[in-house]
Amino acid sequence: MIVPTSFRERIALYALLTSLTSISIDALLPGLRQIGADVGVTPPLSTQHIISLFILGMAVGELLLGPLSDAMGRKKALVLGLCVYALGTVIAMLAGSLEMVILGRFIQGIGVSGPKITTRAIIRDQFEGDAMARVMSFMFTLFILVPMLAPALAQGIITAGGWRSVFGVYLGVAGLLGLWLVIRQPETLPPERRIPFRPRLLLLNGRRILSNQRVTLLIVATGLVFGAQLVYLSTAANLFFDAYGIAETFPFYFAMLATGIGLASFLNAQLVQRFGSDSMARYGFVGLTAAGLAMLAASGFWNGRPPLPVLMVLTFSAFFAIGVLFGNLNAMAMRSLGQVAGLGASLIASGSSLIATLFAIGLGAFYDGTTLTLSAGFFLAGIGALALTELAVRADAAPVEAIR
Repeated sequence: MIVPTSFRERIALYALLTSLTSISIDALLPGLRQIGADVGVTPPLSTQHIISLFILGMAVGELLLGPLSDAMGRKKALVLGLCVYALGTVIAMLAGSLEMVILGRFIQGIGVSGPKITTRAIIRDQFEGDAMARVMSFMFTLFILVPMLAPALAQGIITAGGWRSVFGVYLGVAGLLGLWLVIRQPETLPPERRIPFRPRLLLLNGRRILSNQRVTLLIVATGLVFGAQLVYLSTAANLFFDAYGIAETFPFYFAMLATGIGLASFLNAQLVQRFGSDSMARYGFVGLTAAGLAMLAASGFWNGRPPLPVLMVLTFSAFFAIGVLFGNLNAMAMRSLGQVAGLGASLIASGSSLIATLFAIGLGAFYDGTTLTLSAGFFLAGIGALALTELAVRADAAPVEAIR
């Protein structure tokens, strides 16, 4: 029996389901060096790929699970994603080599796309326009508590039980969220609005979505912003150790920086209905570009190792800008999807995840133990995404009509 849920409970559930992605990345960061020491590193693979290929798995899963949510309903697609996620978790937990850890992480990424994509489609089923941006900002405000707490909690778990114990926590969290979903969340896509899962229909509707200039430009812009964050996530543990000798206390610094995204998401939720998502996104892009440029200057002045307080202030500023951007960019892109919210959310998330992965792997290859790579990531993402979004807001915003 489904028990009706309150607005606050729904937002909490959506935030926690979405946060499974963040948990899967952030909780593992303190263990990356231990994983490398335990299973060995065999070039060209490195511990950076434990993060970046998880995102690549998401890009693959998002192409499948979004259309499935349009065909079978949101809840069934979400539960399917959680089951695939559990399979990947077990493979990574039992792995004896870096290759198997990465394979498990890739499968985890495919599975986690179910909660990530389907939650967005559920929100799109119920809200529109700036109201949707406000809901997403509230969701991200709750969601940001996870990266603030996850690395510190994981540090204790890893100290007590090793890096494999983190994957046990992943299994438990996925199981509890799945149970909450099944018992408390009603289906938001009635049978009469579902689109059959047919390859020809997917291709036709996918072509309609991607031929919409506004959506395509926003996919690339979102990918660049996500890519800047992924550069940080892939290199942060090594950067803090290599440049500043910080290892055990890394989760504390990580949590401090994560508050920038949380604070921005909270303020954006209060301001977006007054100023609109387009204007808020513009402010975010300018802030990200300025933070990246200032960090590049500081990196050049201090030979790639600016004083830690300078790094913290500039990275916090960049994360604040990213916090403004996340809810607004997703809402802006979803605004034009109309009847193809599931497939559209898949293409937006998959395309942006693929771009983010390529952006992070490309820049990550230049990591040299300094802040130059991170600085370049923030600056290039900010200025590139700003240009693309300015073009997008001038494009046709008419909803995409589904072919059935």
